[in-house]
Amino acid sequence: MKNHTVNRSLFAVAPYRESDQAEWEEFVTASNNGTLFHTRRFLSYHPVDRFKDHSLVFFDKGRRIAQFPAVDFLDNGRRVLISHRGASYGGFLVKPHCSLEESFRLVRTLLAYAREAGFDAVDMTPPPMIYLRKPSSYLDFSLLQNGFVYRKREVSSVIPLDFHRDHILYTFTEGSRRAVRRSQKLGVQVRESEEYERFYDILKRNLRLRHNVTPTHSLEELLALRALFPEAIRLFAAYHGDTMVAGVVLFTCNPKVVLAFYISHDEAYQQFRGVNLLFHDIIDWSLQQGYQFLDFGIFTVNEDPNWGLARFKESFGSLGVFRDSLQCPLR
Repeated sequence: MKNHTVNRSLFAVAPYRESDQAEWEEFVTASNNGTLFHTRRFLSYHPVDRFKDHSLVFFDKGRRIAQFPAVDFLDNGRRVLISHRGASYGGFLVKPHCSLEESFRLVRTLLAYAREAGFDAVDMTPPPMIYLRKPSSYLDFSLLQNGFVYRKREVSSVIPLDFHRDHILYTFTEGSRRAVRRSQKLGVQVRESEEYERFYDILKRNLRLRHNVTPTHSLEELLALRALFPEAIRLFAAYHGDTMVAGVVLFTCNPKVVLAFYISHDEAYQQFRGVNLLFHDIIDWSLQQGYQFLDFGIFTVNEDPNWGLARFKESFGSLGVFRDSLQCPLR
């Protein structure tokens, strides 16, 4: 750890309590970098015995200034405070104007607390910069200056939604434009759907066929999340007649960013180019809703790029941003 001088003492820190939920949720909404994944409503969908919650709240003279959703996790014999193992993003939640000094003090308070509590390391995956209401690298800088190192740096595809609805096709590559027009010519239609079970069958088959893996969520968990967030989780599907040929599950993460969490198509109907038309219409919907970015999710696994997936996402006008995971050993 580098010896940088901060002239004030550490902040007060307290474990999260269930009776604190309303205040927690209010702070997420008002924070500079909060997402759906930071809310207690999202974290509560996990079975109670899946994770050992160890979320923290930070105070300055009795005033709540930061929150840290986290779990107490045993990783190969090491006790690690992870923010958050049950969510895509974690890390500190801070107010819109968190100063450099406050950022340093938050990090040092967290590390002091974790050492005192007997943890061997602290690990976090903060949301990428596009999720911040106001751009700031103070927290990243403070983490790196106080002993954190990058555990991994994945790359996520994002589409900046900074163009007019009439210009969507101009942002696509020529091949993707042709696929959209072909899909339209063949009569494919995109609409919001409640047929989650039908989509999940397509998703399961596709993941097993292509990657021999299963979806992150079970169907029951996905339906539970949909029930918890009817305004933030949506399924858009492409249909040829009554047949679903492709689908995308969108998570509205915060007022700036909508995330394509699940993307899949039925291999038997690939000729209809349902995914291409889906993203044309999803981008149109996102622009109408006023979002600034569409996050496609990562195309790297342990920093190894999937070149085909990268090219596919780039065909819709996406660019890459880091999704960083950082860790600080304490012993």
